[in-house]
Amino acid sequence: MGWRDLFHSATWKRSLALRMTLVAIVWSVVALAISGVILVGLFRDSAERHLDDRLKTSLDGLAGSLVAAQRGSPLEGDSLAEPEFKLPLSGWYWLVKDGRTGIVLWSSDSLYGDALDVGNTPADGEIHARYLEGPGGVQLRVISQVITAPAGTGYDVTVAGNAAQLNAEVMTFRQSVFVTFAVFAIGLLAAIFFQVRTGLRPLSRMRAALADVRNGESDRLTGDFPIEINPLAQEMNALIEANLKAVERARANAGNLAHALKTPLSVIINESRTEKGPFAQKVLEQAATMRVRINDALEQARLAAERRVLGAVSDVGSSLKGIARVLKRAYADREIDIEIVMPKEMRVRVERSDLDEILGNVLDNACKFGNGRLRVSMEESRSSQTGRDFVIVSVEDNGRGLTEADRKTALQRGRRLDESVPGSGLGLSIVHDLVEIYGGTLDLGESALGGLAVRIGLPSV
Repeated sequence: MGWRDLFHSATWKRSLALRMTLVAIVWSVVALAISGVILVGLFRDSAERHLDDRLKTSLDGLAGSLVAAQRGSPLEGDSLAEPEFKLPLSGWYWLVKDGRTGIVLWSSDSLYGDALDVGNTPADGEIHARYLEGPGGVQLRVISQVITAPAGTGYDVTVAGNAAQLNAEVMTFRQSVFVTFAVFAIGLLAAIFFQVRTGLRPLSRMRAALADVRNGESDRLTGDFPIEINPLAQEMNALIEANLKAVERARANAGNLAHALKTPLSVIINESRTEKGPFAQKVLEQAATMRVRINDALEQARLAAERRVLGAVSDVGSSLKGIARVLKRAYADREIDIEIVMPKEMRVRVERSDLDEILGNVLDNACKFGNGRLRVSMEESRSSQTGRDFVIVSVEDNGRGLTEADRKTALQRGRRLDESVPGSGLGLSIVHDLVEIYGGTLDLGESALGGLAVRIGLPSV
């Protein structure tokens, strides 16, 4: 993956740590590179000024010798401090030209008869510095100045020094800066990673605290969070408390409504049964319908309240064993055989009362419509679409089963496929609603025992 793909990838957009790290790395690299260029430039300027000072000292010596020559003394270039002016083609040269004609009057022994084309210097009395190529292709640092002797004669004086030493010093300094900054960059990268991990650690603690709430190990976010994210933790705790209060309020309202309607409806049904005639029969039918609708509405209100419950965690095995004991006593005359295959302890993100209702309805139907044998098995599975982990509970019986059309009808509220068996027809539909609310799945199929197989998928912990 290239840098362009990395910066535009979903990982870059979704990862706060990656964005912070990459931005810090890019900024650090750019800052170090700019600092290195500036430092090398400053060092070169300093080294260049130092070389110019050496050349100016030699130029001043030549100027003094010219004044002495005007008084009749010979021009003493040998008096210059730099011994390189005597070595042939050393890269250190001087020459004096006639300021008017440009003819070379004197030159250093180091030129060894070679020519040094320095051009004409402006007669403004200022020192002019520049680079040019000397004998043998060597780069020279040159300073020139037009000097007017007391007799009025003008001399174009030029002093040149080998720039190779200057370039070598700059290269050495550049390498030192590169090595130093490379070591500094490694330490800086380590500091960046440490800073990002340390800075984002409170978010990891908040995520762990939220996981504890979801797993039922805590009822609120606990921990000492920084002031930047502490308001978020407080808002989440307030939301959790508001949801819990809404659940309790919905449950209380549902219970009050059930008690308020239960007695009047029972009176209507009982009175209708004592009367004969089509009117009484019609009232009885409508009262029964009202009972189904009221149960339906109460169940929907309870489900809506349960949907807002956070941190609900239940053990599937203990729920199954408790329901199995109750059903064996309830169907003691049929000697129901309930086999539970449980490889290990499994927990789901479902309230215990809802889990008991889901499994209780399914197992009760298996007992009613089976022929005395039930097998309950559990396994873990991961959704290929969402990546979430589920516990799959399979309930199989050895009854006559259902056709494909009947399986669809069985999930409809209030529909009963076998009128000979008592019931309201709400069992599987309630199971379907509960499972759907918790983000699970419910499938009906054929059992290896010959009857119906109900597969329930619930989010695992």
